[in-house]
Amino acid sequence: MLVLATLGVAVAQTPAPAPTAPTSAAAAAPPAAAKIDKGDTAWMLTSSALVLMMTAPGLALFYGGMVRQKNALATLMQSFIIMALISVQWVLWGYSLAFGPDKGGIIGGLEWIGLRGVGAQPYDAYSKTIPHQAFMLFQMMFAIITPALITGAFAERKKFSAFLVFTLLWATIVYDPLAHWVWGDGGWLKNLGALDFAGGTVVHISSGVSALVCAIVLGKRKGYGHQPMQPHNLPMTVMGAALLWFGWFGFNAGSALEANGLAASAFLATNTAAASAALGWMFTEWMTRGKPTVLGAASGAVAGLVAITPASGFVGPMSALIIGAIAGALCYSACNLKSKLGYDDSLDVVGVHGVGGTWGALATGLFASKAINEAGADGLFFGNAGQLRTQLIAVLATYALAVVLTWVILKVVDATVGLRVADEDEVAGLDLSQHSETAYVFGGGSYSEFTSGSGAFAEAMRATEAKARAAH
Repeated sequence: MLVLATLGVAVAQTPAPAPTAPTSAAAAAPPAAAKIDKGDTAWMLTSSALVLMMTAPGLALFYGGMVRQKNALATLMQSFIIMALISVQWVLWGYSLAFGPDKGGIIGGLEWIGLRGVGAQPYDAYSKTIPHQAFMLFQMMFAIITPALITGAFAERKKFSAFLVFTLLWATIVYDPLAHWVWGDGGWLKNLGALDFAGGTVVHISSGVSALVCAIVLGKRKGYGHQPMQPHNLPMTVMGAALLWFGWFGFNAGSALEANGLAASAFLATNTAAASAALGWMFTEWMTRGKPTVLGAASGAVAGLVAITPASGFVGPMSALIIGAIAGALCYSACNLKSKLGYDDSLDVVGVHGVGGTWGALATGLFASKAINEAGADGLFFGNAGQLRTQLIAVLATYALAVVLTWVILKVVDATVGLRVADEDEVAGLDLSQHSETAYVFGGGSYSEFTSGSGAFAEAMRATEAKARAAH
């Protein structure tokens, strides 16, 4: 790793040529009023749609294929409903808390509640060339996907009602304040100089660390470590990973907030890191397990996308290649540790997003270059050791906020609606027990034929049906 990291010192970035000095007449002219750029606006609306696609179908398919078949619909449902739930939350109060007028560097005020005052004109503190509503929409998509990432940690065992309450509370008291810290006008981490181009801390570390708390508090799935729990549909997972890769171009390149050279640079860095991480994970797995796997390659690509997220607007392609390659090997190793550490993170949210996001945030402090983005800062490999220290502060602050508040939310939800489904509901599967549906018809037979069997699974489903009828 040191050899690879040292290469970063040699990754020389060529500064852009200095702009031509303005004429005296132009210099004396008053500043022009903010004007909406049609190209920038079109790019941001497109990027917003790409990021929404990352949640569903992207993440929904990626996670849905990795669970057992009896939980496929429930897993898809969580990603889909989060799109609806957080869209409403963001309009009513979420955006105001995250990006509203600053209150002590900690939170946005309520001046923009219900999007009051958020209109078609640019808001200069965030973007000078797109409507304020376009910026709000783009940020809404980030607020949607972040809690959706956490669902992979508690897959196959959490009540749907608990999931709804947890998601709403988590978005309000964890995501919204953190987004203000890092991206909001006046946020304390933003003022400190922390760099997070597209969500390494706000999205990935927060979701990854919260996922760890969820996995510990909820406990392991029934049969974990004793029964096979392989993914039921790897083609679905690979399709989800491909859609995530595609949508991530809007996630990262869109964070330039303009259709410009920086967007192109972030696009290139994103693709390079995803590719090198997929190879890094695949070859690491090949060397340690004897064979490469499709799931490993797909997971590696996602790990690289996670790691490059905070750095994408601050690093060049060679730096992105190094960040991605290390992310692939590092996240593979982290995912293999969970059984030794004794927690059941169902779909490896901690290993991919928590570890990958942490590496990406710190790597930004190593590889960032003002030659790529003058609005950023140089990292350690470009002569600024202080940036790595600032990045570490941002990482630790995110850890602290996410761990403490996620634990509090889980305890409140458990004391009110309860977190876990009953044992018999878990055995039957969340598709049937939480939604009275199944994703597949087995063997060409009917659903009633399947439940009329004599196996333990069929018996558990019949018991669940009887319980549901009694409740009505």
